Amino acid sequence: MASRPVSYYSRIKPAESRNISRGAPATANVVHVLADSSDRLTGVCSILERRFTVAGERLDAEARLPNTPLAIIVRADLRAIENIAALKMRAARLAKASRRIFLVEQPSHLCISQAYALGATRVIPGPLNRTQLLAALVDPTELQTTAPASASEPGDAVEVAGAAIASMFTSVMLGERVNVDGTKEAGRKIANRVAERGLSEWLTAVRRHHEGTYQHCLLVTGLAVDFGLSLGVRKTDLERLYSAAMFHDIGKAKIPLAVLDKPGRLSPGERALIGTHPAAGYEILRVQKDISPEILDAVRHHHEYLDGSGYPDALCAESIPDIVRILTISDIFAALIEHRPYKPTMPREEAYSILCGMQGKLEKALVLSFREVALKR
Repeated sequence: MASRPVSYYSRIKPAESRNISRGAPATANVVHVLADSSDRLTGVCSILERRFTVAGERLDAEARLPNTPLAIIVRADLRAIENIAALKMRAARLAKASRRIFLVEQPSHLCISQAYALGATRVIPGPLNRTQLLAALVDPTELQTTAPASASEPGDAVEVAGAAIASMFTSVMLGERVNVDGTKEAGRKIANRVAERGLSEWLTAVRRHHEGTYQHCLLVTGLAVDFGLSLGVRKTDLERLYSAAMFHDIGKAKIPLAVLDKPGRLSPGERALIGTHPAAGYEILRVQKDISPEILDAVRHHHEYLDGSGYPDALCAESIPDIVRILTISDIFAALIEHRPYKPTMPREEAYSILCGMQGKLEKALVLSFREVALKR
């Protein structure tokens, strides 16, 4: 039986191999790989070694890899407690990399949520895929010695909010209480960041670091905050708005990923299943402490339309409060402009035109006010 490797290093430029030592490899262009077995470690490293400097380590080995790699790739079973513990021990090092890509071969809500809670900036579910992995690292020429200015930093709004949403989904799937205060605090950080740096910076940062439902929740929150700021709402109303945005899709934790992330057209049955998430979210949150009736109402009714054609309760105009109307516009716009691997990102001008075309469903005055957020702010 072969002894397991403690670490793995490879250089694409042999002439520079003297810069690599087993104790402290050079970090200028290092992609740092962590895995829970030798086979998984070698599988990833063999894909990367022709294009990147690679440093690899098993999770059950002593942490010896560089402190500041520019990208970290994790390939491990996140159902295993020992793997989660090993990654938590390396949390400080993980946080220093601007790209943290988790390869999750058990594509469940729980594992993907766990990956984001551990600091992932991107999760690739399913079997190891060379094309997806290399694409996730973007253009190698973008790898620089410092992270880009808009990249998330440990403790900032992107990090905190992404982890809060992941934790929220994990709690739902484990049948535990949701950390309401933590989620609201993450929403406050988003509000502060959007107010200080603007909406466009937030949209760019979120697209870089999150995908799928997590990306959507963060986009909706940023848009709702900026919309509220542009309307001059009171501080208490802004707090309700960003809290409702953070929680609005919590019901999607009950929907299988195969349906939630399906790249093609949904079947009638799948569409009906997606349509259960507002009511499911309401049921999840109504037993929690410190969730106001306004937030519960927004979670349940963010897919209602003024003409009564929405769901789940087919409410009409006078029954839909302002916070819900604002959230609905933000939600639709976010869904249009978010990045998905299977579709191009829609330009903001085109997305706003679609909103304008939804006459009778959305409040016209609010859609006109949203123009400033959609196109200018």
